[in-house]
Amino acid sequence: MLIDWQTVVTIIAINVVYVSLFTLRLILVIKGRTGAASFLAMIEVFVYLVGLNLVLQNVTNPANMIAYCLGFGIGVYLGSKIEEFLALGYLVVQVIVDSLAVDLPGKLRQLGYGVTSWPADGRDGQRLVMQVLVKRSNERRLMKALAEIAPKAFVISHEPKFFKGGFWTKMTR
Repeated sequence: MLIDWQTVVTIIAINVVYVSLFTLRLILVIKGRTGAASFLAMIEVFVYLVGLNLVLQNVTNPANMIAYCLGFGIGVYLGSKIEEFLALGYLVVQVIVDSLAVDLPGKLRQLGYGVTSWPADGRDGQRLVMQVLVKRSNERRLMKALAEIAPKAFVISHEPKFFKGGFWTKMTR
């Protein structure tokens, strides 16, 4: 059986584009950006239909099926890398240090972060707990600052789904 390499490469390329768009659309829906997700869905389904049509016209060729699967896998990887690069949304980073005397909230505020802090009781005594809301695109910068200022801090981050009140809500719109 002769392999049509142009068709194989085209199938891979189309599927990489399709699955990358699919991944981004799914992430946009999860983050509540339904307008952008709807627009992306129109492009995505067009690319999908073009690719599927190409594969179905040549369904007896196993190389085309392998190309479809390969393009799908690469598309998932590429889509997640694109989303990571775009870093859409915000994170809530909780930082816990083992001393109330440390001025970590002040240092983080000087770096431009909004910080809410309070004392807490840990297993081995008093702790200082801080909550920092940060754009995902600034996550690495915050983690680097924390590593330098408080290398022993316990850090947890998660994505908030809803904002109401506080000075950050005005800035996130």
